[in-house]
Order: sequence, then C-alpha cells, then structure tokens
Amino acid sequence: MNFKTNDGVNIVYDDQGSGTPIVILTGIGGSRKIWSAQVPVLLAKGYRVVNIDARNQGASDQTVQGRRISRHAMDVAELLAALDLKQVILLGNSLGAATMFAYLSLCGEARVKAVIDVDQSPKMVADAGWPYGFKQLTWENFPDLLGEPMGKSTAGRIDDGVYAQVHAEKQLHPYDAALNYPLMVDHAAQDWRDVLMHLRAPLLIVAGEQSPFFNPQFAATAAQLAHHGTAKIIPNAGHIVMAEQPAQFNQVLLEFLGTLD
Repeated sequence: MNFKTNDGVNIVYDDQGSGTPIVILTGIGGSRKIWSAQVPVLLAKGYRVVNIDARNQGASDQTVQGRRISRHAMDVAELLAALDLKQVILLGNSLGAATMFAYLSLCGEARVKAVIDVDQSPKMVADAGWPYGFKQLTWENFPDLLGEPMGKSTAGRIDDGVYAQVHAEKQLHPYDAALNYPLMVDHAAQDWRDVLMHLRAPLLIVAGEQSPFFNPQFAATAAQLAHHGTAKIIPNAGHIVMAEQPAQFNQVLLEFLGTLD
C-alpha cells in the first residue's frame, strides 16, 4: 500500500489483519521484510499489523527531504491519523525504535497502548552519565565515527527464510547510505531518556546479548526510567534480534502482548 505524506513523499506499507493494531518500524538501512518471521505469528494471534518502510528505505521514496528523526515521526503520525488507528502497539528496531520515541515526544500517548523497543539505546552518545552509547561514540568523535563502516549488525546468521525476503527486496530497492547519512547524524544526536521518564504506557525493551552496537545492559537501565518498563535480553542475538533468533524473540513478544489484554 502507498501513503503520500504532507511533503509529497510516498511511503510504502503493508496493512493486514484486524484487531489491536501493531505498527512496525524498521532500523536504518533496512526494509519491512526483516520482520517476516513476526508478521505471520502476529496475524495468527488476531492482531492488525501495519508494517512501514520509512522514507529512503525499502520500497518507499528516496529523497533529500526530511532526513531527520522528527520528520520520520511525523510520517508515522500522519499514517496513524489517516488509518484512524487507536490503541496502537508500537514495535521498532534501532532507528525504528528511536522514531517511536520521537513520535511520543511530538504527539504524546493518545493513540498508544504499548511500546516495544528492540535493541535501541535511548541515548547513542556515551558520556559520564550514560555509558550505554552506540559502539564507541562520544562527543569527541561525533559525528566522524558515524561516517565509518559500521561493520556487522548481527552476531551470527539471520533466519534463512527472512534472509531470502530481505535479499530480494534489496535487489529491487537498494539502500543509499550516503543519501541517508544526515538522518544517521540526527538520529545519533538525540537523547530520548526524558520520553521514557514520562511514558505511562507499558514499555518492553529487548536487547541482543551479543549486539555489536549496544551493551545489552542498557535495556534494564532504560526500562527503569519508565513507569511500567520491562527488559529482556535474548541470548545468541546481535542487533537484529527478531531475525537472528525469531523463535526466542517471538516468545518474548507474545508474552508481553499477553500482559496487555
């Protein structure tokens, strides 16, 4: 499906099922296909799944417009309004989770039932008060470090079935890292801890035990900031937890969702 934002950018998304809506947001450089092991499970459990390709990612438009986290959040806000989605469960990995935080900062919780963050620290620049940054990123090497090769995001292989879909999508819609570099810089500069401190909706943070990007201990510390926060660490998983260990991730996900009924 296609949605035109108020600045004229075409956003591609899937909208399947009925019931409580789960809105899925993918990390930088990825596409909605990375959630291929989750979508059928969620549909089978009776959820409505809205799975979004952000601007400059997947099948959505590539553009110089809006290469900032606030614009990504506005894209989500516009789509939720257009679909009239309420009591939404937000599920995001990496940049997708940061987009959720930006959305909450701008729009509040009126449409939100719960929030699920997959391996994204609320603050990416480490300092004396927050040791859980992205790799070795500090204000001394910001933003230069972000222009260097990031290396592998996974601890091992991702699920074969998921990989096949992701690979096919990349052939159709290659990702342009240089085009999206301003978004990476804007993303990394943010501090969403105040959003977590004011969050009233239930929050689940899932970290990969072997994430190459974040110390998994960030999950418990960040969850404690929220009024109703929970943290889980998935063994033998890196940054793309849901595709590396889909069975374990799905179990944690469904257990959390079961607490919301």
